[in-house]
Amino acid sequence: GALFLGPGGAGERQRSGVGSRTMSASIYSTKVDAESAMTTNGRDVELLPFVNDKHGGVIIEMTTPMDPQLFSASLKSLLSKWREQGIRGVWIKLPISLANLIQSAVEEGFWYHHAEETYLMLAYWLPNTPHTLPVNATHRVGVGAFVMNDKREVLVVQEKSGVLKGLGIWKFPTGVVEPGGRYKHWSCKRSKRRDWG
Repeated sequence: GALFLGPGGAGERQRSGVGSRTMSASIYSTKVDAESAMTTNGRDVELLPFVNDKHGGVIIEMTTPMDPQLFSASLKSLLSKWREQGIRGVWIKLPISLANLIQSAVEEGFWYHHAEETYLMLAYWLPNTPHTLPVNATHRVGVGAFVMNDKREVLVVQEKSGVLKGLGIWKFPTGVVEPGGRYKHWSCKRSKRRDWG
């Protein structure tokens, strides 16, 4: 619950609402139309679905099952081709359902960049120079609010979840911006709505 503390007395309010969770999505610049097969060492190799990004790199976004050996052969062939073309960064987005392809990618030199609930993103740097690929997000934006009404009462709340739940501790309302959320003004509104309705 929430409580206004101040010279005019205390009044309790109930918290309501649940924050929604969103995932950020990347926008790629150019779709590449590739032939369905190419030849490598005398065998036909399926091309992998990819797009060029805005930074001189390539993003492979796997969506359909593939034999790991065929995936590995296709990946080797494309990496060689992209190296010749001056492509720098290569990304592979693998949904959980295609986790059997991770080992093949890692054996080619890819590393884990980040993971979300439904996919893993792998990265590889083709030039023989230190990579300049951006790191994944390393922090979250939080907010704490000091709210005083015209009666000079200060709003304090008790946590419904978290480390202070059930301890009887009153505190200023706090919150974090959800991934993909806009933080300007929104986080205060969200925290206010979540903490006291």
